[in-house]
Amino acid sequence: MKLFKTLLILIPFIFNNSCQAGVQDNPHIRLNQLGFLPDEMKTAVVISAYPVQSDFFLVKDNQNNKIVHKEEFKVDYFVWGDFSYCFEIDFSTLQTTGQFYIELDGTRSISFKINNNIFNSVRDSLSLFFKVQRCGPTNPLLHDPCHLSDVAKVSGYSDSSGVDVTGGWHDAGDYLKFFTTAAYTTYLLLFSYEFDSEKFNYDLNNNDVPDILEEARVGLDWLLRCRFKPALFITQVQDISDQSVGWRLPENDTLRYNRTGYAGIGKNQIGIFSAVMSLASRIWQDRFYDYEFSEILLNSAVEVYDLLQKVPDVDSIQSGFYQDNNHWGKSALGAIELYLSTKNRSYYIDAVKFADSAKSDFWWSWGNINTLAHYKIAQFDTRFISYIKNNLDTYKLHSDKSFFREATEYTWGTTNSFLGAALQSILYIDLTDDKTFDSTLLFQRDFVLGRNPWGVSFIHNIGTQFPKKLHSQVGYFNNGYIPGALSSGPIPVTLLEEYEISRTDKSFNAFNTSSVKYFDDYNDYLSNEPTIGSNATALFVFGYFSNP
Repeated sequence: MKLFKTLLILIPFIFNNSCQAGVQDNPHIRLNQLGFLPDEMKTAVVISAYPVQSDFFLVKDNQNNKIVHKEEFKVDYFVWGDFSYCFEIDFSTLQTTGQFYIELDGTRSISFKINNNIFNSVRDSLSLFFKVQRCGPTNPLLHDPCHLSDVAKVSGYSDSSGVDVTGGWHDAGDYLKFFTTAAYTTYLLLFSYEFDSEKFNYDLNNNDVPDILEEARVGLDWLLRCRFKPALFITQVQDISDQSVGWRLPENDTLRYNRTGYAGIGKNQIGIFSAVMSLASRIWQDRFYDYEFSEILLNSAVEVYDLLQKVPDVDSIQSGFYQDNNHWGKSALGAIELYLSTKNRSYYIDAVKFADSAKSDFWWSWGNINTLAHYKIAQFDTRFISYIKNNLDTYKLHSDKSFFREATEYTWGTTNSFLGAALQSILYIDLTDDKTFDSTLLFQRDFVLGRNPWGVSFIHNIGTQFPKKLHSQVGYFNNGYIPGALSSGPIPVTLLEEYEISRTDKSFNAFNTSSVKYFDDYNDYLSNEPTIGSNATALFVFGYFSNP
């Protein structure tokens, strides 16, 4: 993880379009590489340096090469980089289950499937990523228990020896831990289960505990430890020195006995902490009948929320990492979750006040989650739906004008922003049963799975062409393997130019442009680093499309 701010801002005969040689000689068909549910919209994008000869395309059965679908199309060309003849094709009327490929002008697409369970494997893989990121004695995946002495000291506090903030998750490709993203991640894991306890009840390790709640417990335990004083949180563990000792597995970290904690508190942190603990208290009571732990969680939420008017609006993070701009959305979320847990009307009044102040944020990131509060409050007062719709109207307008139907501008953490737009579409559908933004939702999902200029599924080991050199030290020492890791994705050149990164990967240069680029390179923390927060967003979206 580097400095991260909230940013508003080919084989011949038949040609396989995943090949990089002669990329401008033949059309390339970009589509969701995994596949589709039978009755949903299905589209692909053709990018070509020359006009196509055909006025139709074929969909063929992958096993016997028989034609199962033929459709004519009218070409409405757009330009992407060096490809001046790009256009969209639609095969939504194909609802037959099976495995298929598209053929056009002698070019064959990557094969894809159509069935009702196509997204279950994505959900399961995304879940495994959190185990890779686990820190401390938490039974991690692909590495041994690590950083068992967190923390050596808390900066600015002489009485901080013995502060225990072991556990939790490493935030990204290095070994820092952050309160902000851990709280965001934990909340989304809990929220996902609450949203649909059947789809998110999967139990891959067969221990009678839903995997998503097992992972949320890792976050809960760590966040509780982070409250090292009644009115103070550990907001960060370790600093930029982590990146000064070279790449290593976390158990081999030479700095493991010298990791500093940083402390602070603000309304933003109180809001998200109270939201996490309040929601978890209901789940642990209703799902596990663990009344003791439920009470601990709720009491923590109440005690911390009582400090709301005694602290700064936003905590100033010493390191500059994950700095919030305001507190309104998170304060509203904390208040409405406390109301749902206690039925104390004063919390509801606070929630409404804060949520109105938050307004629509027209974005999605770890720091822009106003929609979550608006969604919860809208179940009591439907006028809050309009705030969500404002976001979605903006996303749809951008998507309708964008070549690859992107809902927002490219940024640092593009895939998280796109999937955040998808998440908000899902919540709007749930509140209204209005399908206006269905296409926006599906375009963002499919972009992440390969319907993009680079023809990359940005989730490791999902699809045919996926990132193999993610900016992850654990992945690096496991031959690139890091299950379910979501790459941060393509990034604008204006941001790339602010950082000096030595790259060797040139795999996708032909599809990069003067304004947007992507690199599958171990060194690239801008366009190819996974984070726990982005994976949490992805898990909600792909879990939504899964089947119990």
